[in-house]
Amino acid sequence: MNSDSLTNLKTAKETILIVDDSPDNLRVLSLMLKSQGYDVKKAISGRFAMQALEVIHPDLILLDINMPEMNGYEICQLLKEKPNVADIPIIFISASHGVLDKVKAFRIGGGDYITKPFHLEEVLIRVENQLTQARLYHALQQQNDQLKTEIDRRCAVEMALLEANHQLSLLASLDGLTGIANRRRFDEYIIAEWQRAMREQHPLSLILIDVDYFKNYNDTYGHLLGDDCLKKIAEILQRMSQRATDLAARYGGEEFVLILPNTSQCGAQKVAQRIKEAIADQTIPHKNSSVSEQVTLSMGIMTVIPNIMMEMADFISRADQALFKAKSEGRDRIVSMNYGEFM
Repeated sequence: MNSDSLTNLKTAKETILIVDDSPDNLRVLSLMLKSQGYDVKKAISGRFAMQALEVIHPDLILLDINMPEMNGYEICQLLKEKPNVADIPIIFISASHGVLDKVKAFRIGGGDYITKPFHLEEVLIRVENQLTQARLYHALQQQNDQLKTEIDRRCAVEMALLEANHQLSLLASLDGLTGIANRRRFDEYIIAEWQRAMREQHPLSLILIDVDYFKNYNDTYGHLLGDDCLKKIAEILQRMSQRATDLAARYGGEEFVLILPNTSQCGAQKVAQRIKEAIADQTIPHKNSSVSEQVTLSMGIMTVIPNIMMEMADFISRADQALFKAKSEGRDRIVSMNYGEFM
């Protein structure tokens, strides 16, 4: 900081507390400092100084070392132990020129040391140096506090943005009607799981699901009840997707799909059977169905351990062919076929 900046840091009137058991020293120092525009407070003993510090917070303390009852070292140690006054700079005043005395003064927290008899010009320079350092310290502390506040604010904004983006990402990947994953999420997830299954050589199962005669259902009961029907089916599929890696998604219209990573054909058949039973337990009326008096599902299962000779699109297409076979054979059934059956 330049001199203009330092001048701007100086407060209108800084307070200095003089602690000395000599009335003459108190008078001389007080007159000199007041003439320089400082607000001066005086204490003739350590006890009075401690009492004064309960009601005032000086910008600087001039502290005599050799005093009865409580010497300057003891006062300094007490002050440095009190968080509310520990940052006040202290200049020791002593008749001792000994190096050990000076070392002790600095070791316990003194900012400077003036020997008696003191020269007024020296006192003024040392006082101003200590106050300048204190101003710089407080200015930097204030800047740091402001910076921390700004960093905290920006972090809060960033966290809010991340959460908002996360929520938007979730919304973008969910079906608006049923609340389960949408086709976009399915397309992203099947790619990742196909690559993982190829890398780890684990089976990957796909169950394609179609609500039997759903157009008739809508025509009979209306689209609102049709939507409710799809929601109930989605809830069942979500419940049956028990593992964190399983994904239930709305494939389009009345079609749904389950991705079951690391699941054998037998395991996928068991999942499909549980879905069939859960739908039956719902007993959703469907009087215009050709296969049952309640809502039923047709399901096609395809399981494969991917390799570089296979295409993911072909895998999905063959699951769709299994579903078509289930529908063409009378609906309300599960058809599970091997990859080689479509070769």
